[in-house]
Order: sequence, then C-alpha cells, then structure tokens
Amino acid sequence: MAQGQTRESVKMALDTLRSNKLRSGLTILGVVIGVSTVIAISSVINGLNNKVGEWVSSLGTNVIWVFHMPVIGVRPTVEQLSRKKLTVEDAIAMRSLPHVVATDAGKQYSKGFGVGDVDVKYGTKKASGTLLNGDLATVADVTDMTLAQGRMYTEDDDARAAHVVVLGSDTKETLFGDEPAIGKEVTMQTGLYTVIGVLDNRKRAFGGGKNPDDNAVYMPMGTFLQLHPETKDTWISVKYDDPKNKELVQEEIRELLRIRRKVHVQDNDNFEIFGPESLSKLWDQITGGLVLFMIAVSSVGLMVGGIGVMNIMLVSVTERTREIGVRKAIGATRQMILTQFTVEAVTLCAVGGVLGVTVGAVLTWIIYFLPIGLPATLSTKWVLTGLGVSCLIGLVFGIYPAWKASTLDPIEALRYE
Repeated sequence: MAQGQTRESVKMALDTLRSNKLRSGLTILGVVIGVSTVIAISSVINGLNNKVGEWVSSLGTNVIWVFHMPVIGVRPTVEQLSRKKLTVEDAIAMRSLPHVVATDAGKQYSKGFGVGDVDVKYGTKKASGTLLNGDLATVADVTDMTLAQGRMYTEDDDARAAHVVVLGSDTKETLFGDEPAIGKEVTMQTGLYTVIGVLDNRKRAFGGGKNPDDNAVYMPMGTFLQLHPETKDTWISVKYDDPKNKELVQEEIRELLRIRRKVHVQDNDNFEIFGPESLSKLWDQITGGLVLFMIAVSSVGLMVGGIGVMNIMLVSVTERTREIGVRKAIGATRQMILTQFTVEAVTLCAVGGVLGVTVGAVLTWIIYFLPIGLPATLSTKWVLTGLGVSCLIGLVFGIYPAWKASTLDPIEALRYE
C-alpha cells in the first residue's frame, strides 16, 4: 500500500511539472544550477588530481629528495637560504646505505622556476629557452627517464667531462625534426656537443600542450661543472628498494648527512628531506580551497532552488485544498497526506538533480575539448552526491508544505473555494 501511495505521489509530482512547465522549470532552476556547478567543478578537480598523480609518478617510484632548504609549499627563511649547499660527494656517500638502490646529484642552469636560459643550435635551427641540466650517470635509474633514441652518458663520460648531451624530445624536434639526431653535433654556449640520446615525452602536471621539461639538455656533471662552475645548488635524488623502508631510509640519510655536515646533537637539521607525497599534500591544500569554493557556489543555487520548491508546494497546497479535504473525508490519514506532498517535493528536486547532472556532464565534455586542454573527468562520487543533495533539499524544504497540508481541517478544506 505504501509503495502504491509513493508511486501515486511521484505521478502527481510529474503531472504538476507537465501542467506547469514554466513555473516548475523556474522552481527547480536553482537546483539545476547548484548540481551542475558541483558536477563541472568536481570534474575539473578530479581530472587535475589524476594528472598530478600521473606527473608525480613520472618523477620516480620509491624516490626521496634532499635539498639544503625547503622548496615545496613554504617560504624559506634567511637561515635556510644561507645554509651550506649539498655536494655530489654527499649523493655518492648515500649509495652505501643498505636500502638505497641509486642516487643522483643534479644541477640546473636556468632563469629560475624551471625557465630555461640556453640557446641550442644546429645549422640554421635554434632551440631557445632550453633548460641545461648536469647529472650523474645514474639519473635515468633514479628518475625513471625513458630514452626514445640512443643511450645515457656513462660514469666514464662524467669522469673525463665528455662533450656529450642527451636532448629532451621538444629540443630534438626543434633542431632535427624527423631526422635522426644521434651522432650530430649541436652548438651550445661556448662549445660543440655530440648528441648521444633523445628522451621520450615527459608527463606534465596540468593541461595539455608542451611540457617545459621536454625542452632540455642533459649532460654529465663533470661537463656541466666545466661550463658553469658558479652553479652551487645541488638537488639530490635517492631511490630506495621498498616503500615500506621509506622512514628507515629517511632516518639513515638524516644521520649520514648530520655526520658529514658536522651538525651538533642539540642543533636542528640544516637540510631538508622530502618526497613526492609533499607535492601531493600541497596539491590537496590547493584543491581543498577549490572544493570549498564549489560548495559555496552550489549552496547558493541549492538554497534558492529549495526556497522555490517550498514556494511552489505551498501554492500547490492552497490550490488543492478541496482535493485534500475530499481525500481526508474518504479516509486518508495525516501520514498519507504528509507522505504524498513530501514525495512530490523530493521528486521535483530529483528531476532538478538529474537535469543538473546532465548539464554538468555537458559542461565537463566542453571543458575537456577546449583548446587550453584543461583535464576534466566525471566523478561518480560527486554525481551521486549531487543527486543525493538535491533529494535532501526536496525533503528539507518540502516538509513544511507537506505538514501544512496534512494538518488541514477536512471540514474547512471542503468548504474552500
């Protein structure tokens, strides 16, 4: 009996929508806007989260980074900026630790913030704004770099400061196009360098287009130091054997560096150890703000929609006063009337929720195919949340009109004109 009553209430709600299309449409417009906002923004956040996850994974698996100061999510203090720099020897010393698989010490010549400052030439072609990196021969082992052509440089290349380079994919394409690059000589700053390898495309964190890291040149550390001995900052990457040993490896690195850097027992570390999860935490903080913005914007639409639903239901109660009196006169209870009008309100908002999800999905599709290449992936969790919240709005804002209908005096209702 209850199921039959519920079906009848849903049918009445849909009849109300059909008979008052404009009024009903304006009533649920707020719900549609609120839910579509949730779907569109959550899809962008979900897509960006997936991109960031892929990018962080591309930085290397089971990797710890060491630098003389914090660089992720904080502003370094004067003391941190003035700390003694890490060295190549520090990276090599870490290889003796039991769970360490490989280490790399890297230096970069750039304008800062990953903006290249080197021109690389081949014949009449030139790649501008190229990042110049000096690394140990183990760089590919630590950072999971993939070679598209050729080979990486060796420890022997490093020891004799060989004039050999590995090009990023965009640098190679700019200089050589579809021609093979291996064995060719490129001009860079003050000398000629032989190309021995070309890297595959690297993932980027956001959007589409080219990754700045693909316009880069990698050379042996010994060669880099001959070219730019003034570059002191050294970034150490450590690859370890098993994720479960992460904390142990961090503690071993901390102990080793405190000894090498002669840090007193009572003093704090004068270096920083962090990993890819630091980037993930920073991104979570950023997306946390976006989620709050999404909730704030969608709440306004949902509140407006809820008030509209309450208004139309109160009007509906007034218009159907005689109907309510007749139903009560032939045996309908207060509970039955309350359920009927509550289900009608929930149905109205549920229709708004379905339309909102549809509009949000269309917006997600449009965002995904925009020229800026902003990633957007529809989130099942937020689709269900949007539908659930829209139904909840109908329940909350529909309960008062339903209660008012259920408490009408049947005698007075029958007299109503």
